[in-house]
Amino acid sequence: MKIERELPAGANAFTGYGPGYVEVNKARHERSIVVSAARVDEWAPRALEALAEEHLAAIAAAKPEVVLIGTGSTFSFPDPAALAPLHRARIGVEVMDTQAACRTYNILLAEGRNVVAAVIV
Repeated sequence: MKIERELPAGANAFTGYGPGYVEVNKARHERSIVVSAARVDEWAPRALEALAEEHLAAIAAAKPEVVLIGTGSTFSFPDPAALAPLHRARIGVEVMDTQAACRTYNILLAEGRNVVAAVIV
């Protein structure tokens, strides 16, 4: 599915997703990634069960307003201990399936929010 929405110029945005991939600025990614307005980085966890506190500590250090965790093709809640760095830093966190995280990221980005999406593909 393609996603189109008016977004800030030069900001990274999700432009599509499907089974086994997401697109950011029309570039296809088949591995887990972290996306912010300014950066796109590979992300170590390949499955929700592998998500650990250290995977979110670097994201928390960047001090976004909210972090969206995309859990893959289906929604599942991660181990609460893994989310601890975000909670300690008083950063909002929302957990949803990856497709919903992509759509929600673009909406929040268009609103001018400091948002990060960490998605498992």
